Amino acid sequence: MKEIKGIAASPGIAIGPIFVYRPAELVIHNLQAEDASLEWERYQNAAQKALLELVALRQKVASEVGEADAAIFDAHQMILRDPDLEEELRAEIDTGATAESATEVVFARQVKSFEEIDDPLFRERAADFSDVGRRVLCILTGVQDNALAALDAPAIVIAKDLMPSDTAQMNKAMVRGFCTAGGGPLSHTAILARNLGLPAVVGAGKDVLDLKNGEWLVVDGGAGVVVIGADEQQCNQYQQEADRLAQERATAQAHAHEPAITQDGRQIEVVANVGLPGEEVDALQAGAEGIGLLRTEFLFVERRVAPSEEEQYQAYYPIFDAMGERIVIARTLDIGGDKPVPFLAVPHEDNPYLGWRAIRIGLADPELLKTQLRALLRAGHDHNLKIMFPMIATVEEMQAARALVDEACAELAERGAPYAQTVEVGTMIEVPSAALMADQLVRHVDFFSIGSNDLTQYTLAADRGNPAVALLSDALHPAVLRLVDSVVRAAHAAGVWVGVCGEMAGDPDAIPLLLGLGVDEFSTGVAAIPATKALIRKLSLVEAQALAREALTQPGAPAVHALVKRWMGEH
Repeated sequence: MKEIKGIAASPGIAIGPIFVYRPAELVIHNLQAEDASLEWERYQNAAQKALLELVALRQKVASEVGEADAAIFDAHQMILRDPDLEEELRAEIDTGATAESATEVVFARQVKSFEEIDDPLFRERAADFSDVGRRVLCILTGVQDNALAALDAPAIVIAKDLMPSDTAQMNKAMVRGFCTAGGGPLSHTAILARNLGLPAVVGAGKDVLDLKNGEWLVVDGGAGVVVIGADEQQCNQYQQEADRLAQERATAQAHAHEPAITQDGRQIEVVANVGLPGEEVDALQAGAEGIGLLRTEFLFVERRVAPSEEEQYQAYYPIFDAMGERIVIARTLDIGGDKPVPFLAVPHEDNPYLGWRAIRIGLADPELLKTQLRALLRAGHDHNLKIMFPMIATVEEMQAARALVDEACAELAERGAPYAQTVEVGTMIEVPSAALMADQLVRHVDFFSIGSNDLTQYTLAADRGNPAVALLSDALHPAVLRLVDSVVRAAHAAGVWVGVCGEMAGDPDAIPLLLGLGVDEFSTGVAAIPATKALIRKLSLVEAQALAREALTQPGAPAVHALVKRWMGEH
């Protein structure tokens, strides 16, 4: 038996024969053309056909998985309709390139620009451009690539990488799980796998591509490993575990709308992270008690001009309307630096993670931030709006940001516009300085929300999107846990509540620790909500507190993981 370690992308265990997926090769022979107008017409016809395919794919995903995942293909349609991209393509064709050659060149340029961004979420946008470009090229070259949709026997898919379209088009009745040589856990493909309930391991390295069709494989999506050559007894053990996990998921889903109350009576709020319109519907269906993180960047990316107050209001209001009286914590713009947008003239930065981004841009351009604040305050009228600022590193930044909220309220009052007049204001704790100064920051906030992803990578100086150091970036490291502990202590001493809105909030190893450290609210991905609530119901607050105290004394993350797994087994 041989194990290959990858990155856990979607939990669960799958056992079955391998199907190695190799996309159809696209070879472009005709690079130069004589009639630019004819080539432009060919591209437009192909793009129109691609749009129709994306509409059909969106409908398929919406019916099988939900609106949130279907929105991936709204983004793909937006790429095809982008006038700036069309302008680039037309210019390339006008130089004498064929429609195929221009498509290949321009989309490759876009992919490269996204791959060079440090932020892993934005870096995953490269896959979207690659996916769309390939779709258009397949149409132009007449290549059909439907091997995954045509699977007629149960299989585990092995691939170099998978595009969102590949995952969406899989024959779900036949695909038991998948493993890719590349890719990351934040990709649209990984997100789709989680929401489809397909066990998946990504980033397993090129060795998995040497596996042969028909070999039997075990994919352990929770542990992030694939197992080759397991004997019958081992396969039976894995199958028993797979059956147990499936039963747990079904039970959790059946009770998803019940509150998360610990064994000793403490009720914990479980809410959703939402990043696109439509996800709030899926969040409610999954049992979310509100939105703990509304990412507002969806309105700003790939824009040449910043959206107006009215445009933002029209985008935010349906989300608040769907949530009714439930809380919606809206994070103000977290862009710039590692998340560039065209309308901001952000110079090149050698280290954009430590550069001009998030609240720093908002404070430097207060009208940009106040426009967003006014739109949020209007959308939150008669709803439970809370406003949260990202990347706060100093007390002075928090004071300045809070003053802009007051200014935005005053401007709306002067206009006579209805707005949320009583609104809690808080900050994300992502920067170690904010965690260490929590006892001072708490005087200027109504709540804290710990962004565990950034807090972890800043604390351990390890980029979670870099495979070379990804294993170092572990939120269960005692250094991170000690910062969480100090933030919670400072907040509770001042009567302020604390949430966690990073990946940590839905991690089964982290949940008992966060509970024991005193976290009041867990905000996680939609797919993780039922399981998060189910696990909290099994825990005792008093016992979790003892576990957390012991975890703080451990020498490193591996020791903490081992401690938690041993404790979970005993309890």
